[in-house]
Amino acid sequence: MGGEANHNSHVVKETKLGDLKLFKKGKVRDVYELPPAKPDERPMLLIVATDRISAFDVVMEDPIPDKGKILTKMSLFWFNYMEGIVKNHLIASRPEEYPEVCHKYKEQLKDRSMLVIKADPLPVECIVRGYLAGSGWKDYIESGKVCGIQLPAGLKESQELPEPIFTPSTKAEGGEHDENISFEETVNLVGRQTAETIRDLSLKIYKEGRGYAAERGIIIADTKFEFGFVDGDLVLIDEILTPDSSRFWPADDYEPGRPQKSFDKQFLRDYLLSINWSKKPPPPKLPQEIIDKTREKYLEALERLTGQTI
Repeated sequence: MGGEANHNSHVVKETKLGDLKLFKKGKVRDVYELPPAKPDERPMLLIVATDRISAFDVVMEDPIPDKGKILTKMSLFWFNYMEGIVKNHLIASRPEEYPEVCHKYKEQLKDRSMLVIKADPLPVECIVRGYLAGSGWKDYIESGKVCGIQLPAGLKESQELPEPIFTPSTKAEGGEHDENISFEETVNLVGRQTAETIRDLSLKIYKEGRGYAAERGIIIADTKFEFGFVDGDLVLIDEILTPDSSRFWPADDYEPGRPQKSFDKQFLRDYLLSINWSKKPPPPKLPQEIIDKTREKYLEALERLTGQTI
C-alpha cells in the first residue's frame, strides 16, 4: 500500500490562493468564498482539503501526504452514493469546471477540492454511533448511558449497539471542544421538525453506509454529519463517511472487549498517547514511520470502499 517512498513532493500543508477570499481555515480544510455565478444566486465556497491532520483538537506540524486527496475522493464517492437519500451541496470537483479565477491554481486544487453552494449551516454536529467506542465508551462506564441515552447493562468496549443511536453535539469554534447535547437541546437550537429530520437522515445515511462498508471488510463504528439549508432545502454539507469524520475498523480483526485497530486517526492518537504528549500545543514531531503508516491506512480505506486509488 503506497510504499515507504518520500511523498513530500505532493504535499499541500496550506493553500495560497491569493486572488480568492479566504472564508475559513479549519483544522484540515481551507475554504474560500466565491461570488454567485449569477446575481440572484447564492455565493459558492471552494473547499480545499489539505494534508494537515489533527489529533485531540491540535493540528500536527507534520502533514500526511495525499490525505486531502483521499478525503475528497471518498466524500465525492459517498455524496454520489447517497444521492437518493439526501441532497448535498456539491456543484463540481474538477478545477476546469470552476470559475475562471480558480484556473491558475489548478495544480493546488486538482483532486483535493470541491466547489459547493454556500449553505446556511446548522449549529449541530450530527453524530451517529453504532458501536460503543471512544467518548461513548467512557460515558457508558461512568453512567450506563451515552449522551443521556440509556443502554443495556453489561456491554463491552467496541460492542455493537442493539440499534444505532443519534448523539448530537454543538459545533465549537476553532480550538474549542464540541459539547455533547441531548435531543431536546437540539430541538431548542434548530426546532423540532428540523431536529427530527436530521436525526432520521443521519441514522439512514449511517445504516446505508455501514451496510455497504461491511461487504468490503470495514466496520463503520461511528460517524458525524453536518447539514445546512439552501433556499429552504436541507442538504448534506462538509464531508461524508471519511476516516476523518468516522471510525473505520477492519472487520477481520474485530473483537469486542478491547479497542480496535483502525483505518482512521486512531492510529495516530494511539501513538500520541504512547509518548504521553500533553494534548496541548505544540504538537510533537511525528516519526516518518507514523506518517507513512497513517497514509497507508487512509489509502487502504479508500481502495477498499471505492475501488479507487490516488
